[in-house]
Amino acid sequence: EEQYSERVYSIREGETLELQCLVTGHPRPQIRWTKTAGGASDRHGNALLQSETLRIENIRRHQGGRYYCKAENGLGSPAIRSIRVDVFYLDHPVITVHQSDDEAKEQFYFERTVFLRCAANSNPPVHYTWTRGREVLSEGADSGVEIYRPFFTQGETKILKLKNLRLRDFADYTCIASVRNVCDIRDKSVLFNLNNRTAPPSIKLLLDEPVVVNPGETVTLVCAVTGGDPPPTLRWSRLEGEELPKRSAVNDGTLTFPVLTVDDGGSYTCTASNNVGTSARKSTTVLVRGLRKGRFWITPDPYHNEDNIQIGREVKISCQVEATPLEELQFSWLKNGRPLRSSERMVITHSDTSVSPGTTNLDIIDLKFTDFGTYTCVASLRNGGIPEISIDVNISSTTVPPELTVPKGQSQLLVHEGDTVDLQCLVSGKPKPIILWSRVEEGGAAAVAAAVAMPDGSAQMESYDGILRISNATRDMSGTYRCQTSQYNGFNVKPREALIQLVVQFPPTVEPAFTDVRQALGRAFSLSCSLLQANPARLLRYEWKLGSRLLTVGQLSDQNLDTSYHVKALNREGYGDYTCDITNEAGAGRCTFLVSGKAHAPEFYYDTYGALWQNRPQVYGFSLQWTQMEPDAVDRILAYRLGFRQTGQTRWWEQEIPMEGTIQKGQLLTYNLTELIKPESYLVRLTPITRYGEGDTSERIIMYSAPVNPHLREFRCGFEEEALCSFSQDGADEFNWTRHHAASQATEYTPNTGPRADRSGSKQGFYMYIETSRPRLEGDRARLLSPTFNMNSKSFVSSSSAANSPAYCFAFYYHMYGKHIGTLNIFLRQKGPTLTDSLAWSLSGNQGNYWRQARVNIHPTAAFQMVMEGVRGPGIEGDIAVDDVTIEEGECKDPPPNSELHQTVVLQPNIFLFHITNTSLLCFIAQIYGLLPRPCHTIYGSSA
Repeated sequence: EEQYSERVYSIREGETLELQCLVTGHPRPQIRWTKTAGGASDRHGNALLQSETLRIENIRRHQGGRYYCKAENGLGSPAIRSIRVDVFYLDHPVITVHQSDDEAKEQFYFERTVFLRCAANSNPPVHYTWTRGREVLSEGADSGVEIYRPFFTQGETKILKLKNLRLRDFADYTCIASVRNVCDIRDKSVLFNLNNRTAPPSIKLLLDEPVVVNPGETVTLVCAVTGGDPPPTLRWSRLEGEELPKRSAVNDGTLTFPVLTVDDGGSYTCTASNNVGTSARKSTTVLVRGLRKGRFWITPDPYHNEDNIQIGREVKISCQVEATPLEELQFSWLKNGRPLRSSERMVITHSDTSVSPGTTNLDIIDLKFTDFGTYTCVASLRNGGIPEISIDVNISSTTVPPELTVPKGQSQLLVHEGDTVDLQCLVSGKPKPIILWSRVEEGGAAAVAAAVAMPDGSAQMESYDGILRISNATRDMSGTYRCQTSQYNGFNVKPREALIQLVVQFPPTVEPAFTDVRQALGRAFSLSCSLLQANPARLLRYEWKLGSRLLTVGQLSDQNLDTSYHVKALNREGYGDYTCDITNEAGAGRCTFLVSGKAHAPEFYYDTYGALWQNRPQVYGFSLQWTQMEPDAVDRILAYRLGFRQTGQTRWWEQEIPMEGTIQKGQLLTYNLTELIKPESYLVRLTPITRYGEGDTSERIIMYSAPVNPHLREFRCGFEEEALCSFSQDGADEFNWTRHHAASQATEYTPNTGPRADRSGSKQGFYMYIETSRPRLEGDRARLLSPTFNMNSKSFVSSSSAANSPAYCFAFYYHMYGKHIGTLNIFLRQKGPTLTDSLAWSLSGNQGNYWRQARVNIHPTAAFQMVMEGVRGPGIEGDIAVDDVTIEEGECKDPPPNSELHQTVVLQPNIFLFHITNTSLLCFIAQIYGLLPRPCHTIYGSSA
């Protein structure tokens, strides 16, 4: 992450985002990707992604933001890097039109102003252009037109203002939205025709308000357009953004319900929009006729606060029904099946349906013995079509208010976790009321039931038999439960209630549940088991065992909730499974310890350049490196068992790698694998071995990559093999170097440039060159990368300065002939946390039609590569070639001057001139044979 500049990655919406986090460190770090946006964690980014590469296909605009890669391996502080992802997009613009009619300035004059507003969502901010017909509108070009960005839109809209509307203003207007081709996002436009008929929409509903229907009927709501140009579009919706019923169908402005249900009732809105003025809205309500939830209650003597029905006192019977529509609700009363009318002693009243749900009351004044009987309130809808609801209420000498008790011995229940338990309240009375169950807080107030506390997840449950059944009881369900009589379908008296205490017992919860203990023979160690939670929490016993052998027993105290077992000196019989069981009445909690002398797994070291240099084209080697996890925990590691197999094959090869001495923590161990078939990958398995036996195994896959010479003495390459001595092309340049020999001349061969043979003069020999013909452009680069070399460790002095680093001589032959020769650059690329390229040698321009040798002293301080960069000049006669590359240990000896010639010059068949260092003599001979079309100095410059 740069210190002073923000790292930003831009991407177009809909493309695939790939972010790669390059991580080093040992042991191999764990990687976690997260994303924050606006200071809050984003749901997408909050999920852990354990991979070096974060990939998001079809990225959307809301997924932009800052992404963090966090790597940690338990050593030091975590490494964190971040990058901001900027998602670019451009939506289609929308034109909306508004018109204002100001007050009259004179008797026959009105100012009519029209605003055309263009808006498009975009990132980056959009740029708008207006056209009228084919004319591009600009500020000041037309006195009747103003173009401006209103302040409150922060540049996201552009408004076209047409003042004192004229005849010429009736035309086609186009708004072009552009983000200036950012991320190849093309411009988008929208057309609007302004004419003398342009008007905002108006609609009407072709139905009565409200619509009252019976369930099961077919209903059609029709919304008709009565005005507006352009023609408006119609849309039906429900209130508060609810979706339309799934069975409904919309066709233009018609909304149809084939089979209406009770749930389909509600308000529906038709919206008409044509982007002119404000949208038109009309709403209607659909009422589905029906009767629901019939309830009753008896109020004994409401004026004397009595709970019992007594002769000579007053009794009130109330019935309540939910009805749609309420204004159609009507009640009637029966006594013993015969119609009952209101009188001085039997007073029938009905509530105002506009104030409260439909309720009817029957007041029996001065109750007599003859008034005992069955009273029925009948609810119906005035227009019929819906079944009636009848509620029977029996009034007799046996009609008594409820009483509520808990069975003896049931006020406190003890159950084990996982059991099914019935909480029971005995209720008497006639009529028998409904029982309401709820939880009670510690302080006694009613609590909102947690989802786990009540079986159905609600705050309150109804019971008709007074029993609350709780299945699979959990420890969270412990607490006080209240049963309470309900006033509806019973007596309207003070509620009766009772409390039941539920205690859910559960076995002890302990830690650790499982621990892997690695120990060497003869050492002392301790095992500890801790109690976290238990019910009951007293009289807890513990029991330590090794396998089935009992080691010790005891009891935990209220002050000490831990127990430990100590081993003074581990012997071979002491290896195995140690268990500690802590027990109460509900069961036992167990801590388990696996004690062994098994060595921990080795940890592969991934941050080395593993491929080895082998001067053979078909095979490669690999430097396998690892450290040992906690080597001091167990007996000395005697050897490693190495197994490897080719990916996709089943056969394993195994061998042992003996270890001399004690392995230190963090010590880097190395073993070189050779004779691996290029370019196959291999699965490697490494297992430590102690006198206890085999330890844990680690596996990794090794793949062929650019090889490393671990002990560089001398490197030579003449490019004679197709493998190019493991040279490779750089994928970050504009074009590639070409391997070539003069015996097969390429069809794109350009005269007056490039060599006619390799460095030795052979037309069969190969060399590398850059082809500068089309489509190459001036400045295009081709980069050729050498293999990666490690320095000779024997000659390395522990210092990072170039002066104390080992010296190498990098030598090569170059051919730079042609009037358009560009530049040949040589870079030293050193490996580290980041790659660094430093220029070691450079030459530009025409150097003549022969090969020269260059020698460069380099002083690398880390593993390195040599980069040979050819830069294309201003024309096609600019081929640059290289051949016979060598790297030798030590300083270069006698670097040649630039004028030294090493190429044989062909004068005519069978006549050759070898190794001429006097350029004047060469020029003279060339002129004699007519080889020079112009004076000598224009070819060879100041050296001739």
